Amino acid sequence: MFLLLAPLQLFAQVDLNTLPPLAPAYGELPPTFWVQHQTVIIVLSLAVLALVIFILKIMLRPESLVILPPEVVARQALAKLQAEPEDGNNLSSLSQIVRRYMTGAFNLPHQELTTAEFCSAIAETPQIGPELAQLISGFLRECDVRKFSPAYGTTPLKAASRALALVEQAEKRLAESKARNLALK
Repeated sequence: MFLLLAPLQLFAQVDLNTLPPLAPAYGELPPTFWVQHQTVIIVLSLAVLALVIFILKIMLRPESLVILPPEVVARQALAKLQAEPEDGNNLSSLSQIVRRYMTGAFNLPHQELTTAEFCSAIAETPQIGPELAQLISGFLRECDVRKFSPAYGTTPLKAASRALALVEQAEKRLAESKARNLALK
Protein backbone atom coordinates (compact mmCIF):
# COMPACT_ATOMS: atom_id res chain seq x y z
CA MET A 1 0.00 0.00 0.00
CA PHE A 2 2.88 2.21 0.63
CA LEU A 3 3.75 1.94 -2.98
CA LEU A 4 0.36 3.16 -3.96
CA LEU A 5 0.52 6.20 -1.72
CA ALA A 6 4.07 7.16 -2.65
CA PRO A 7 3.08 9.18 -5.73
CA LEU A 8 0.58 11.12 -3.67
CA GLN A 9 3.23 12.01 -1.16
CA LEU A 10 5.42 13.38 -3.95
CA PHE A 11 2.65 15.66 -5.16
CA ALA A 12 1.86 16.74 -1.66
CA GLN A 13 5.36 18.11 -1.19
CA VAL A 14 5.31 20.10 -4.44
CA ASP A 15 3.65 23.48 -4.31
CA LEU A 16 1.40 23.61 -7.33
CA ASN A 17 0.84 27.38 -7.19
CA THR A 18 4.43 28.37 -7.76
CA LEU A 19 5.49 29.19 -11.23
CA PRO A 20 8.44 27.44 -12.77
CA PRO A 21 11.45 29.60 -13.45
CA LEU A 22 11.04 31.48 -16.75
CA ALA A 23 13.50 31.17 -19.58
CA PRO A 24 15.17 34.39 -20.65
CA ALA A 25 13.22 36.35 -23.31
CA TYR A 26 14.25 36.05 -26.91
CA GLY A 27 15.86 39.05 -28.51
CA GLU A 28 14.16 40.96 -31.29
CA LEU A 29 13.77 38.83 -34.44
CA PRO A 30 15.99 40.01 -37.29
CA PRO A 31 14.23 41.09 -40.52
CA THR A 32 13.66 38.33 -43.08
CA PHE A 33 15.41 38.12 -46.44
CA TRP A 34 12.28 39.37 -48.24
CA VAL A 35 11.94 42.37 -45.95
CA GLN A 36 15.59 43.25 -46.42
CA HIS A 37 15.70 42.87 -50.23
CA GLN A 38 12.14 43.19 -51.56
CA THR A 39 12.80 46.31 -53.65
CA VAL A 40 15.83 44.81 -55.36
CA ILE A 41 13.99 41.53 -56.01
CA ILE A 42 10.99 43.29 -57.54
CA VAL A 43 13.11 45.55 -59.76
CA LEU A 44 15.31 42.67 -60.95
CA SER A 45 12.26 40.47 -61.62
CA LEU A 46 10.67 43.20 -63.76
CA ALA A 47 13.95 43.77 -65.62
CA VAL A 48 14.31 40.04 -66.38
CA LEU A 49 10.68 39.86 -67.49
CA ALA A 50 11.15 42.86 -69.78
CA LEU A 51 14.31 41.33 -71.23
CA VAL A 52 12.54 38.02 -71.91
CA ILE A 53 9.63 39.81 -73.60
CA PHE A 54 12.03 41.89 -75.70
CA ILE A 55 14.00 38.80 -76.82
CA LEU A 56 10.80 36.91 -77.66
CA LYS A 57 9.47 39.88 -79.60
CA ILE A 58 12.67 40.04 -81.66
CA MET A 59 12.76 36.28 -82.26
CA LEU A 60 9.08 35.94 -83.18
CA ARG A 61 8.64 39.00 -85.36
CA PRO A 62 7.82 38.20 -88.98
CA GLU A 63 10.49 38.73 -91.55
CA SER A 64 9.96 41.75 -93.71
CA LEU A 65 8.44 40.87 -97.01
CA VAL A 66 10.44 41.65 -100.09
CA ILE A 67 8.06 42.78 -102.80
CA LEU A 68 9.52 41.96 -106.16
CA PRO A 69 8.63 43.95 -109.26
CA PRO A 70 6.12 42.25 -111.57
CA GLU A 71 8.72 41.66 -114.29
CA VAL A 72 11.00 39.73 -111.91
CA VAL A 73 8.12 37.59 -110.65
CA ALA A 74 6.99 36.92 -114.23
CA ARG A 75 10.48 36.01 -115.45
CA GLN A 76 11.06 33.63 -112.54
CA ALA A 77 7.71 31.91 -113.04
CA LEU A 78 8.23 31.65 -116.81
CA ALA A 79 11.69 30.19 -116.33
CA LYS A 80 10.20 27.38 -114.23
CA LEU A 81 7.66 26.55 -116.94
CA GLN A 82 10.11 26.76 -119.84
CA ALA A 83 10.99 23.03 -119.91
CA GLU A 84 7.54 21.63 -119.16
CA PRO A 85 5.31 20.16 -121.88
CA GLU A 86 2.58 22.37 -123.30
CA ASP A 87 -0.51 20.80 -121.80
CA GLY A 88 -3.65 22.48 -120.48
CA ASN A 89 -2.21 23.12 -117.02
CA ASN A 90 1.00 24.63 -118.39
CA LEU A 91 -0.88 26.88 -120.83
CA SER A 92 -3.25 27.96 -118.07
CA SER A 93 -0.30 28.84 -115.82
CA LEU A 94 1.44 30.75 -118.62
CA SER A 95 -1.64 32.80 -119.43
CA GLN A 96 -2.14 33.57 -115.70
CA ILE A 97 1.47 34.72 -115.41
CA VAL A 98 1.05 37.06 -118.39
CA ARG A 99 -2.22 38.42 -116.97
CA ARG A 100 -0.69 39.03 -113.51
CA TYR A 101 2.31 40.73 -115.05
CA MET A 102 0.20 43.04 -117.22
CA THR A 103 -2.09 43.81 -114.27
CA GLY A 104 0.83 44.70 -112.00
CA ALA A 105 2.97 46.51 -114.55
CA PHE A 106 0.23 48.65 -116.12
CA ASN A 107 -1.99 49.12 -113.02
CA LEU A 108 -4.97 47.29 -114.47
CA PRO A 109 -7.91 46.44 -112.19
CA HIS A 110 -7.16 43.53 -109.86
CA GLN A 111 -10.27 41.54 -110.71
CA GLU A 112 -10.86 38.09 -112.10
CA LEU A 113 -11.70 38.81 -115.74
CA THR A 114 -12.47 36.50 -118.60
CA THR A 115 -10.07 36.52 -121.52
CA ALA A 116 -12.41 38.73 -123.55
CA GLU A 117 -12.80 41.21 -120.67
CA PHE A 118 -9.06 41.26 -120.04
CA CYS A 119 -8.33 41.82 -123.75
CA SER A 120 -10.82 44.67 -123.76
CA ALA A 121 -9.18 46.20 -120.67
CA ILE A 122 -5.67 46.10 -122.16
CA ALA A 123 -6.93 47.48 -125.48
CA GLU A 124 -8.31 50.50 -123.59
CA THR A 125 -5.04 51.12 -121.73
CA PRO A 126 -3.04 53.79 -123.57
CA GLN A 127 0.26 52.78 -121.91
CA ILE A 128 0.12 49.34 -123.54
CA GLY A 129 -0.64 50.55 -127.03
CA PRO A 130 -2.75 48.84 -129.69
CA GLU A 131 0.00 46.68 -131.27
CA LEU A 132 1.14 45.15 -127.95
CA ALA A 133 -2.47 44.74 -126.79
CA GLN A 134 -3.17 42.82 -130.01
CA LEU A 135 -0.18 40.52 -129.47
CA ILE A 136 -1.18 39.83 -125.85
CA SER A 137 -4.81 39.22 -126.82
CA GLY A 138 -3.78 36.83 -129.60
CA PHE A 139 -1.50 34.90 -127.22
CA LEU A 140 -4.19 34.60 -124.52
CA ARG A 141 -6.85 33.50 -127.00
CA GLU A 142 -4.53 30.92 -128.54
CA CYS A 143 -3.71 29.57 -125.08
CA ASP A 144 -7.45 29.31 -124.34
CA VAL A 145 -8.10 27.44 -127.58
CA ARG A 146 -5.23 25.01 -126.93
CA LYS A 147 -6.05 24.34 -123.29
CA PHE A 148 -9.76 23.73 -123.92
CA SER A 149 -9.35 21.84 -127.19
CA PRO A 150 -6.46 19.37 -126.93
CA ALA A 151 -7.01 18.11 -130.46
CA TYR A 152 -6.24 21.59 -131.85
CA GLY A 153 -2.92 21.50 -133.67
CA THR A 154 0.01 19.25 -133.01
CA THR A 155 2.66 21.91 -133.60
CA PRO A 156 4.06 23.30 -130.34
CA LEU A 157 2.96 26.80 -129.45
CA LYS A 158 6.26 27.61 -127.70
CA ALA A 159 4.08 29.47 -125.24
CA ALA A 160 6.73 29.98 -122.55
CA SER A 161 9.15 31.70 -124.92
CA ARG A 162 6.32 33.74 -126.45
CA ALA A 163 5.16 34.80 -122.99
CA LEU A 164 8.71 35.83 -122.12
CA ALA A 165 8.90 37.85 -125.35
CA LEU A 166 5.60 39.56 -124.45
CA VAL A 167 7.00 40.50 -121.03
CA GLU A 168 10.12 41.95 -122.69
CA GLN A 169 8.04 43.94 -125.18
CA ALA A 170 5.86 45.23 -122.35
CA GLU A 171 8.98 46.27 -120.45
CA LYS A 172 10.19 48.23 -123.48
CA ARG A 173 6.78 49.83 -123.80
CA LEU A 174 6.83 50.79 -120.10
CA ALA A 175 10.31 52.30 -120.44
CA GLU A 176 9.18 54.34 -123.47
CA SER A 177 6.06 55.49 -121.63
CA LYS A 178 8.10 56.57 -118.59
CA ALA A 179 10.60 58.40 -120.80
CA ARG A 180 7.73 60.25 -122.51
CA ASN A 181 6.21 61.20 -119.15
CA LEU A 182 9.57 62.51 -117.92
CA ALA A 183 10.06 64.51 -121.11
CA LEU A 184 6.63 66.12 -120.66
CA LYS A 185 7.43 67.23 -117.12
